[in-house]
Amino acid sequence: MKTKNSVFLVLCLCVLAASAYAQKPRASSKLDPAIQKMLAEVSAKNIEATIRKLVSFGTRNTLSDQESKTRGIGAARDWILSEFRRFSADCGGCLTAQTQSFVQPKANRIPEPVTLTNVFGVLTGTTDPGRIYVVSGHYDSMCSSPTDAKCDAPGANDDASGTAVSMELARVMSKYKFDATIVFMAVPGEEQGLLGAHHYAEKAVEAKMNIEAMFTNDIVGGVTTRKSWPNRNKVRVFSEGVPFSETEAEARSRRSVGGETDGPSRQLARYIKEQADRYLKPYNFGAWMIYRRDRYGRGGDHSAFLQRGFTAVRFSESEEDFTHQHQTVRTEKDIFYGDTPEFVDFGYVANVARVNLAALAGMASAPARPKAVVFASLRQSADTELKWEPGKDADIAGYEVVWRETTSPEWTGSTFAGNVATFTVKKMSKDNYFFGVRAVDKAGNKSVVSYPGGR
Repeated sequence: MKTKNSVFLVLCLCVLAASAYAQKPRASSKLDPAIQKMLAEVSAKNIEATIRKLVSFGTRNTLSDQESKTRGIGAARDWILSEFRRFSADCGGCLTAQTQSFVQPKANRIPEPVTLTNVFGVLTGTTDPGRIYVVSGHYDSMCSSPTDAKCDAPGANDDASGTAVSMELARVMSKYKFDATIVFMAVPGEEQGLLGAHHYAEKAVEAKMNIEAMFTNDIVGGVTTRKSWPNRNKVRVFSEGVPFSETEAEARSRRSVGGETDGPSRQLARYIKEQADRYLKPYNFGAWMIYRRDRYGRGGDHSAFLQRGFTAVRFSESEEDFTHQHQTVRTEKDIFYGDTPEFVDFGYVANVARVNLAALAGMASAPARPKAVVFASLRQSADTELKWEPGKDADIAGYEVVWRETTSPEWTGSTFAGNVATFTVKKMSKDNYFFGVRAVDKAGNKSVVSYPGGR
């Protein structure tokens, strides 16, 4: 018969075993003061001014006037470019303002060939400029018909709000330095089939650009008719689980390790939520992971990147009001239809920008995510041994191994492995948990998690 003391001793030993990894040296989990400062610099007033300016062009339909200085998509294009140039002047030329024009042939929703222009500012990284992060919104708009180039199409929420996020991030973040490169972009042709995004992504493939992650912000205005609805203090983050571009060999590998909810874009979404949980508490705002590539039956600019093998997610407001999207401005039976500024919550948009910023700044400051992460042994074991390729970042401190139960949406446990290329998690079987590895620098910045592939 066991005594009370012996039972107590057994319980203590169990607790010590369960917390063994937590007691190992951990990389710093302190908040980065620079990120906190940038979050405070995001301005709802600036965002409002940007949205109202874009609305002032009357229409930004992809097929609208490109020569007028005051109306049409050409006027919007020129103004966005001038703003990127102004941001660059404010930071001593740190931001490179660029355009990328192409002729879109006649196609569905394109009755005649038309020149389209992507506009973006490039903030070149200091130590790892070849690693690139893209954040984008589409600056075109539409009425009820996507080919009506004459009607007024304010597009305040869809998608002046997303364009304003990209531009506000450029204004704030261009004053700081990051290891990796960040591209702040506004694209046209989204309503005609993601045309601007497809062109940029295709050129990125041709140039072999290392785009580690792409964000599209589309309909992030926090429509004011939904202010009292549930989940108001969140922005949805749509991410695919199984990669769009997955090959048959990759599918076999995924099936061997059970990675249906652990594709690169899903890991990106987890990172975004993690950063939002860490940094957005003072703003009472967060990220809501949605396990879908996009809204039901719809698609955004991130899909153009996913199709080409890039990691990408979409941000959208938590609840939508479809009377204020893709509608010709009018009143019918006492119901107002139209995407006008009075239905945009500028404070909500500012918080969406902050969620974007916390994730972008964290990734661009951290080392690149680990490559070639695999289980070191395929044999059955009560332990789990992982290995990966060592990173080349000069300030790397080491690697963190993370895990979660197979039914958990987020990483719940972790241990700092040190600056090694292999690590064994004792008494935790790969059959019972999902594992991942992330890189950590000396300041405590952490990369997105890499999920083990099959062998």
